[in-house]
Amino acid sequence: MKKQLKPLQVQRGMMLIEALMAILVFSLGVLGMMGVNALAASTQSDAQYRNEANRVATRIVNEMWVNVDRTTDANLAASMATFVHRADVGACDISADGTASTNALVTGWVADITGGGTTGAIGGLPGATNRMQQIMIPAGAGNQVIVTVCWKAPKDIAVRKHVVTSYIN
Repeated sequence: MKKQLKPLQVQRGMMLIEALMAILVFSLGVLGMMGVNALAASTQSDAQYRNEANRVATRIVNEMWVNVDRTTDANLAASMATFVHRADVGACDISADGTASTNALVTGWVADITGGGTTGAIGGLPGATNRMQQIMIPAGAGNQVIVTVCWKAPKDIAVRKHVVTSYIN
């Protein structure tokens, strides 16, 4: 004859299994929250770098607005040309050594981007070098100026860039 189990014996160990399942669900929730928190921190850092890139690109455009000679069209073109930086190579291209500007405003601007300047809010952009930055004045585009700011954070696979296009009148 088979021994009949009492109702309490049938339930033996179920509370332990339920507790282990609750701990598992709680642990997965905590791990998920940690992942979301890490992603939020990464996104905030990227937004900070993009904001800094926009700030420095806009700053050099404003410097151009203030410091170009507008007495004649020829003087305007000549004074704008002093701001050209590495326009003879591709933007963010670190493999080629383009023609760097000798204009003090541009060299100070590049120093701020690369972390060697004094006006950078965050001490420059990560991985930014002089060879990555570009200020270009396209031929036949009137008084258009294209400023490209490039950087590469430690976890980035590719170089990031921010481009500002403006007209100096």
